[in-house]
Amino acid sequence: MSEGKAAVSRPTLFLTDDDVRRVFDWREASEALRRAYAAPASDAAFPPRTMARGQGLWLRTLSGISPNGDVMGAKLIAASIRNRRASYLIPLFDQESAELVALLDGNAITGFRTAGASALAADILTPPGPRRLGVLGTGFEAKNHVRALAAIREIESVSVFSPSPESRARFVSELADLGLPITPAEDARAVVEGAGILLCAARSHGELPLFDGRWLAPGATVVSIGSTLPEQREIDPETVRRAAIIVADMPEEVAHDTGDMIAAATAGVAFADRLVSLADVVGGRHPGRGSPDDIVLYKSVGAALQDIAIAQMCAVRAKNLSIGTPLPVSISPVQK
Repeated sequence: MSEGKAAVSRPTLFLTDDDVRRVFDWREASEALRRAYAAPASDAAFPPRTMARGQGLWLRTLSGISPNGDVMGAKLIAASIRNRRASYLIPLFDQESAELVALLDGNAITGFRTAGASALAADILTPPGPRRLGVLGTGFEAKNHVRALAAIREIESVSVFSPSPESRARFVSELADLGLPITPAEDARAVVEGAGILLCAARSHGELPLFDGRWLAPGATVVSIGSTLPEQREIDPETVRRAAIIVADMPEEVAHDTGDMIAAATAGVAFADRLVSLADVVGGRHPGRGSPDDIVLYKSVGAALQDIAIAQMCAVRAKNLSIGTPLPVSISPVQK
């Protein structure tokens, strides 16, 4: 051992994207996120994300210290926008020894954690009982969200719309194993009207809202995940205006850095007094929905807490199931 270096007590476990998918479980993910959000955490433990930008390049960093006292870590997203390529990496460090305990491909985790957190929020914010689920979008995130919700809530039926009939048919086919009645719709209005839970998981090509907020039924819970940057749009100012409460995983980022909320503010829709954190709702520090007829909006941009909670859950399950690759060498913590 080199001078000044601490001994490493265990090998670093490396999990590929396939490994992550093999060990992942929706119910355990929901519980991991519920525990993480319920535990008190300071703002300093989860600082705002950073973004390094170049010419057609960006490197995004989300970092945090788990409030459960086990690990700390980060998610790095390296993207070559000009070449339409991206890589995701999540390192997890032991809080006591500072050892690098796991390295994970974060590609699938990104989708899993977004859907898991949305399902947790929808479950808490939606009155008990079966609900009709409306889905705008048919991609990876949309399908993950249906699976996440079906794992923890009773879904009466699913209706889905995207502009492509082929995509709608593929969506229905790929989710057939859930055993839910899933109906493709011919337009967005048919999905929105009457939906107890409305999932918005597809930004429009022109960055315009996907639907008219006047179509929302009383008591609807709207989950919006597709607008995470100032230039992106998904919901309209009317939806924000009608929401009795707006729950966000990252309230400051949602309020100031998402195109939907910027557009609402520009349209004169004030929402600061209705914006609360998901952590406060899960932790019981805010009551959440006030009335069965309220329209409730959950707006997500993704958070390091979600990445770390899901990555840790996957690492623990992988170790217990003997899945993954223990690395022959690791990074030795330096004695300070």
